[in-house]
Amino acid sequence: MDHLAAYMLMALMMSMLPGTDTVLVMKNTMAHGSKAGYYTTLGIASGLIFWTMIAVFGLAVVIARSVFLFHVIKYLGAAYLIYLGLRAFFTKSTFSMDSVPDHNKKSTHAYVKDSFFQGAVSNVLNPKTVLVYVTFMPQFIHVNGNTNQQLIILGFILTLIAAGWFFILVYFLDVMKKWFKKPVFQKFFQKCTGVLLMGFGVKMIV
Repeated sequence: MDHLAAYMLMALMMSMLPGTDTVLVMKNTMAHGSKAGYYTTLGIASGLIFWTMIAVFGLAVVIARSVFLFHVIKYLGAAYLIYLGLRAFFTKSTFSMDSVPDHNKKSTHAYVKDSFFQGAVSNVLNPKTVLVYVTFMPQFIHVNGNTNQQLIILGFILTLIAAGWFFILVYFLDVMKKWFKKPVFQKFFQKCTGVLLMGFGVKMIV
């Protein structure tokens, strides 16, 4: 692998750029607390690991070169984001900024399971993730080395960097949530995240 430090820096910059993952992490952390945010991050990481394995088996290139398969992923991902956006925008309840009580363990489990699922599906159905593996990563692969081994290493580095960044984001959101307890702000934030998610879905289509 060539220029590993440069790769790590660029991976961090890509992770920090506001996008679908950032909005999902913020939405779930603000809605259901830090645990939901952490599980959203784990879902995102699982999606990246999925594409790392796909890339190792050479299917990422096949999907990127197949107009049909690429568009299937594209439109499914867009539809899912629009669904999440509509659900966030039209929900009538405001966010609960306090932790879920211990006696409500079933509800807590449902929240974290849903958060993990959202993070994983949004990445698995994101065609931009495919392009990362077929355009960005190859620039840092040594042609004379073991390509699969290098892809695995680069993929896991990207996953760790992205997860690390979102864990930090969740931590600071959890610290700052005392400032966001007003129902007016909660409702405004909820509508904004809904619009952003729908916007990302529409952007993915066009």
